[in-house]
Amino acid sequence: MSFDKVLIANRGEIALRVVEACRELSLESVAVFSETERGAPHVRLASESYCIGPAPVEQSYLNIPAMISVAEISGAQAVHPGYGFLSENSLFVEACESHKLNFIGPPRKVMELAGDKLKAKKEVAAIGIPTIPGTLDPITVEEAEGEVKKIGYPLLIKPVLGGGGRGIRLVRNSQEFQASLQTACEEARVSFGAAEIYLEKYIENPRHVEVQIIADKHGNIVHLGDRDCSVQRRHQKLIEEAPAPLIPTETRNAIHQSAVDIATALGYENAGTIEFLVDSEGSYYFIEVNARIQVEHPVTEEICNKNLIADQIRVAMGEALSYTQQEIEFHGHAIECRINTEDATRGFLPSTGKLQINELPGGHGVRIDSYMYNGMDISPYYDSLLAKLIVWGKDREEARIKMYGALERFNVEGVMTTRDLYQEIISHPMFAAGNLGTAFLEDVGLV
Repeated sequence: MSFDKVLIANRGEIALRVVEACRELSLESVAVFSETERGAPHVRLASESYCIGPAPVEQSYLNIPAMISVAEISGAQAVHPGYGFLSENSLFVEACESHKLNFIGPPRKVMELAGDKLKAKKEVAAIGIPTIPGTLDPITVEEAEGEVKKIGYPLLIKPVLGGGGRGIRLVRNSQEFQASLQTACEEARVSFGAAEIYLEKYIENPRHVEVQIIADKHGNIVHLGDRDCSVQRRHQKLIEEAPAPLIPTETRNAIHQSAVDIATALGYENAGTIEFLVDSEGSYYFIEVNARIQVEHPVTEEICNKNLIADQIRVAMGEALSYTQQEIEFHGHAIECRINTEDATRGFLPSTGKLQINELPGGHGVRIDSYMYNGMDISPYYDSLLAKLIVWGKDREEARIKMYGALERFNVEGVMTTRDLYQEIISHPMFAAGNLGTAFLEDVGLV
């Protein structure tokens, strides 16, 4: 179970985080890169690096045989998948396991269960934790009409496979239903390889609250508090903060315990996130398990003073967690803005070009997780995430004010970014009051 060399099956800022964690743990790191990213920071800073193919992700960062080949050539004994790409691909986990590579994440069986939203929902419902009303099995087009009568409008049509908010259709009445159903099935087939869908009751403008958990191989599971991820566009998160504001203590404690109970029931190992919706009346519902580290994990690190990437690696090496639930202390408030290379004034269209960095924020309580450097080419091939700007304050208002100032000093040219949109959000009275919901941007007229 012990290892001394880790293959990083990813790119960008998360690859850099893993390189840094490996250094802290006196481990060697192996980077992979596409032909367009030979000079990327994670390539330069890793112990060694290998090209895995052309720029398109299908030929590089999603190329399982290439990843396994690099592991064998380099002598890596473990693989850290980061987030995105192959991080929740059970076939990749199976390939790692069959080549005796230590996958730094949950085992394949757990990954498969967590990745099947309906199976996970059944498991959770079986232990008495609230789930959103809807179908518990994939349904056909012919079955859909009968199920709609049981659920009622508004409702969501969701793909059984996939994630990241893709393929979801909101239907408010019977006139929209058939067309939306056909579109959803076709998009699921094209995007995820299966046209299977299910139906779920739509909860109007809920809070999106998630709980970070980590579990070792010795049966120890802890939660590291909650995060609010309600500020979204098209079901994709923009701003995250920890802890979630304005959640009653009783509800917060119940959500934390539910997350631990779910992880226990699934036999979970390593880091993961249990996600919930909280409605206007304070009721909460399980929605899914993310079987990986998430983009927004730094806000959790900031409030509990942990290095989750290093902890992931330690757990994968067979070490017991170095802290108990009672020993985890939470301090202050943290907010993260995902700075994307997108034009928010034109429907969040991706923006490409040569990056020029004029000024970046810094100082006490300000953190930037990024892979950017002056003069880098922002290509159309990969995710638009440029940087994660994270601030910590002794309370939410201090963190909010600090974030606004940090955004002012995040000054880059050559590409459009979402910085200005975040300044509008952070300074809006509804955000300042913690009055959040997944329809926040629509409610305040920012989209």
